[in-house]
Amino acid sequence: MSAPKSPVPPLPRRGQSRAFWRAPSTASALSWHIARAAQAHAGPLLVIARDNQSARQIEADLLTLTGADDRPAALRELPVLNFPDWETLPYDRFSPHPEIVSQRLSTLHALPTLKRGVVVVPVQTLMQRLPPLRYVIGGSFDLKVGQRLDMDAEKRRLESAGYRNVPQVLDPGDFAVRGGLLDVYPMGAGAPIRIELLDEDIDSIREFDPENQRSLDKLPAVHMLPGREVPTDQASLDKAMDALRERLDIDTRRSALYQDLKSGIAPAGIEYYLPLFFDATASLFDYLGEGALPLVCDGVAEAADAFWANTRERYEQRRHDIENPRLPPEALYLPPDALREQLNKGERIEVAGKGPARFDEAHAL
Repeated sequence: MSAPKSPVPPLPRRGQSRAFWRAPSTASALSWHIARAAQAHAGPLLVIARDNQSARQIEADLLTLTGADDRPAALRELPVLNFPDWETLPYDRFSPHPEIVSQRLSTLHALPTLKRGVVVVPVQTLMQRLPPLRYVIGGSFDLKVGQRLDMDAEKRRLESAGYRNVPQVLDPGDFAVRGGLLDVYPMGAGAPIRIELLDEDIDSIREFDPENQRSLDKLPAVHMLPGREVPTDQASLDKAMDALRERLDIDTRRSALYQDLKSGIAPAGIEYYLPLFFDATASLFDYLGEGALPLVCDGVAEAADAFWANTRERYEQRRHDIENPRLPPEALYLPPDALREQLNKGERIEVAGKGPARFDEAHAL
């Protein structure tokens, strides 16, 4: 991708809440200006796209820009993170693919310590209520070579953390125990790892190829994130069961969801009951902190309103399902007004309209 020569795009000036850009004629040109703005801003840049396709395009363009050898070092070193959508419809009885959850948890874990870089998110995903920081950060742990490891206890810990005990490890969140070997695919990792014990100590940690099961590079340690976005240990399932009774008018004998929770099962689509598992939820803004500068792409406000209307319609169609009662949309998502209120708390960049890229005193792009 060729990079046009241009001045640094405008950021909000001192005492000014917003900077306005006019959208360039191509998506790749917008990504170039985003990268330049991220270099100039003393904190992360939160790029809010109108939909999943736009978010993927911006991320791909940014990765191309930052991965090119002929770019300045500051640009090549710019982190690009994405927070992907679940790719399920609101109130679906399907859980997101493990690879999507893996990427989301990896991003959530990285955000609190992210000093510079770009975070790309579709607006409907930004509206999602998320597990609190203490679950993602506090629920993580390390496994190191030389560390004492009780295999039975570790198996229980992984199951409590939401990992799946399977015959063969293939997807993020899987683990398998075979004698003195523990195979596990950590959430957020690029490959599964194989832990070999000598007596009760970790003798080696290696990545391996899930297709042919061959061991690859040695690692000194591995960082383990939670296996899901909702906790699945029995205490958490009991908490969700109690909250379900309190928040929704249900017949516990006829509710399949309640009976699953009572039996220690987290059914498919349990993510749409996330608020039942926590005293309070968080948003992506909580993970980013105050130093992040939102960049609101063209069409985001309209997309947020359309998503909210669609979500409310799907809720009304399903709210009287006795077996699987639904939480109201505001329990699962930030309403558009709440999103606007959050964005109005600080500075931001707004991209609007189409036209040639230019900068002037009016802060137009």
